[in-house]
Amino acid sequence: METPTFSRVAAAAPHILAAETGRTIMAEGGNAVEAMIGMAATIAMVYPHMNSIGGDAFWLVREPKGRVRYIEACGFAGRGATIAYYRGLGYDAIPPRGALAALTVPGAIGGWALALDLARALGGRLPLPDLLRDAIRFGRDGYPQSRSEANGKPFEFDMLKEAPGFAERFLVDGKFPEAGTLRRAGKLADTLDQLAHEGLDDFYRGDVARELAADIEQMGAPLTREDLSAYRAVARDSLELHLQGRAHYNSPPPTQGLASLLILGIFDRLKVTRKESFEHIHGLIEASKRALTIRDQVCTDFEHLQHDPVSFLAPKILQREAEAISMKKAAPYPVAPATGDTIWMGAIDASGLAVSYIQSLYWEYGSGCVLPRTGVLMQNRGVSFSLDVNAMNPLAPGRRPFHTLNPALASFSDGRVMCYGAMGGDGQPQFQAQVFTRYLLGEGIAGAIDAPRFLFGRTWASPSRALKVEDRFDPEIIERLRSVGHEVEMLGSYDENLGHAGALVRFADGHIEAAHDPRSDGGAAGI
Repeated sequence: METPTFSRVAAAAPHILAAETGRTIMAEGGNAVEAMIGMAATIAMVYPHMNSIGGDAFWLVREPKGRVRYIEACGFAGRGATIAYYRGLGYDAIPPRGALAALTVPGAIGGWALALDLARALGGRLPLPDLLRDAIRFGRDGYPQSRSEANGKPFEFDMLKEAPGFAERFLVDGKFPEAGTLRRAGKLADTLDQLAHEGLDDFYRGDVARELAADIEQMGAPLTREDLSAYRAVARDSLELHLQGRAHYNSPPPTQGLASLLILGIFDRLKVTRKESFEHIHGLIEASKRALTIRDQVCTDFEHLQHDPVSFLAPKILQREAEAISMKKAAPYPVAPATGDTIWMGAIDASGLAVSYIQSLYWEYGSGCVLPRTGVLMQNRGVSFSLDVNAMNPLAPGRRPFHTLNPALASFSDGRVMCYGAMGGDGQPQFQAQVFTRYLLGEGIAGAIDAPRFLFGRTWASPSRALKVEDRFDPEIIERLRSVGHEVEMLGSYDENLGHAGALVRFADGHIEAAHDPRSDGGAAGI
């Protein structure tokens, strides 16, 4: 499959309108960080089932000279969100939909603000209204309903329909409109317009914050205006893994970026040389099991870590995990599954500035709550908290939830830089590894993304923990997987439950290859 190639700049996103926003901003002289802010706004407008400005986000930015910066835009639990509060209401677990699911501060806009400061430090000069222009226009003039949203079957849909504001915003006669139907989101457009002219800080400490807080209080979520006011995104050190000929970067806890790096580090030591072989697929599956098991012992709010995540990337640990993998027998899978809906996007400009970005609501449509004054759809990331005080991620005011989100970036000794990522809860590290190893073993970017995928663990639509594989895999590999003990469940071609992945690679001569997933509504755009 031929990969789209661009000579100067490129952007990739799961909705083509977001990729085109990125291309336009860079064509107007904006850098890749400015382009990503614009893309983040557009994708929140036109792909609302997958992300929202009421959710969280994470950034990896590689500067042309090689410095990698990481921005964590993860909101914390509100001061009213206590275990005693939910237990007192009779709950053993946090409800996945509705007002009680909207218990964490939305962090995404805080991340945009910190990224905008970085963009300015790197020479960016475009005014914020220019970056948010496309999103505002789509909200007011309309955008076509995406195929993914039109065909979606959200988990706990009956509960979702009852969430405040959901049906009025997203349904027509109780159903999702057909693909291509013109949709508008005037209230959200007005909110973005306010932020464009008053500044992003207004979301937390200005007029928008006042309106958000009033709606949140009225619907009964355990968040306050004081929680919004206290929030700021932060810059932290990324996690790094250095392998022969390349360096990998990902996000630290509370995200599962550690798992993504562990899979690559463990798989590297299996010395697989042939893509799409049994050894390739089985090796990735077994590496994923081991990485996710470690993840569940380590990844929590960084202020409450019991283990140093960097220590698990040591060569002796990676070798130990690789040696525990048998090529003749599938290991048991003790990992509890997680679900999620997310978008990954990437952008690279002519200077070589590269951005890997991920923005999410957690489940499709998050909590389902649409705040009437602002049009903001609130996430349900707080569902990942436990109401058991002794759990790895117990609910507590001010605590950050565990995140499946993790953007990926790699640099090669030959000068190539690769931004890549995927959506899909527990599947994110697995999908990242499938795309990257296929590319590493000789497949082009478009082919690596198009190729059939697997997911070990359940999807959000099925309780089965079987190994799920698309039916485009070689039947001989499927039979070998079964013969070594994998319980295989066949899925159709291009199953959306197996993620929306994307990637960009900039070469030493400056040209860029970029592609996004045929399972999504996206693509690449550039110059």
